[in-house]
Amino acid sequence: MQQIITFFILVCLSIGAQASKAEYLKDSIEIEFLGKKYALYNTTKEPSFNKNVSTDHILSFCEQKNNPQMEYISHQLDIIKTSEHLDDWMFYQLVRKAAQEITPKEDDYIGYTINKWYLLSKTGYNVLLSCSENKVLLYVESSDSIFNLPIKYLKGNQYVCMNYHDYGYSIDFETEKFNVVNNIKTEGHLFSFKINSLPNFDENAFSTKDITYHFRQKDCHLNIKINREMESYFRNYPVTDYKNQFNIPINKTTYNSLISALMDKTKNMSTRKGVEYLMAFTRHAFMFEKDTDYFGREKRLSPEQTLLYERSDCEDRSALFYYLVKEIYKLPMIILSYPEHVTVAVKLDKPVRHQVLFNGESFTLCEPTPQSRDLKLGELAPGLKNKPYEIAFAFQPAQK
Repeated sequence: MQQIITFFILVCLSIGAQASKAEYLKDSIEIEFLGKKYALYNTTKEPSFNKNVSTDHILSFCEQKNNPQMEYISHQLDIIKTSEHLDDWMFYQLVRKAAQEITPKEDDYIGYTINKWYLLSKTGYNVLLSCSENKVLLYVESSDSIFNLPIKYLKGNQYVCMNYHDYGYSIDFETEKFNVVNNIKTEGHLFSFKINSLPNFDENAFSTKDITYHFRQKDCHLNIKINREMESYFRNYPVTDYKNQFNIPINKTTYNSLISALMDKTKNMSTRKGVEYLMAFTRHAFMFEKDTDYFGREKRLSPEQTLLYERSDCEDRSALFYYLVKEIYKLPMIILSYPEHVTVAVKLDKPVRHQVLFNGESFTLCEPTPQSRDLKLGELAPGLKNKPYEIAFAFQPAQK
């Protein structure tokens, strides 16, 4: 008898769970992220922000966000972050997608921005809102070096603006005054713009790209797998320091196709010739164009972004060349930053031509950007002779 009762209870619970699941799916919103679809619980339509932009109105609207539905959505986002091992920047892209689905930015930009503020706050970040008469800016606390976004320093802490791009990177802070809306919280964790790893993407997101270049007067071809979705995930990624930019990893599928192909091309070459081959690849596989002309602003591409775009500048090619040498040859390198140029020097067994001394060691210049003439290993562009430079950072491979 006891077994029958237990079975009956389990059946009822199962039916109840299925009914709850059906109710959940009926009342959920759906977002697509990393090629996967996620349903987020949302039983009520969020109110629209239809008042004048002011501190009091925004504070009142923020209070309306404190409801079980929004709190549950933030909890679900936190679960996705953990399961997909998302760094902060990739998690922010997930937050943006959720905020857009709840309140489309084209319909209600302030409501959309407040959604992002709420979801970031509820998932453990220190965030704040700042408003003028007709604009709202979202800031997140971070200790990273960021060069192209507005920065606020409050109570000794740095806050970086996350939605400056929505205003065309052009707000006159001298004439337009902004006031901090909400109280500053410091119990959360800092937002990091460093990318330590990339999540796995669905294989269907990849296409083949044929890259043509030349090495020692011979035409070369390379077929690699690329994911165009990466452009959207990093479209608004800020200008950070060179060490961060150069070390942003390449997604697994692109990495395997690129590195294996280049290793196959260079397997019978000496290290010196192989480094020269990689230098020729980064030099000739893409058209050159300054960021300000191509994107309309300063933008530093990661190694993978350089592969995606057809045009790039010296910083982008240096990042890709550095990444390839690091992954294939694991040689010590230094990054040289001139006032208007960035290049790379590699520590070879036998120094070649022009040398750069760093910490008592000789590094050979390897110019990965096309110049007026095809520079050889160890040659410096004539316009850079006697020009001052800084060592942006040095790479030393881990000891075996």
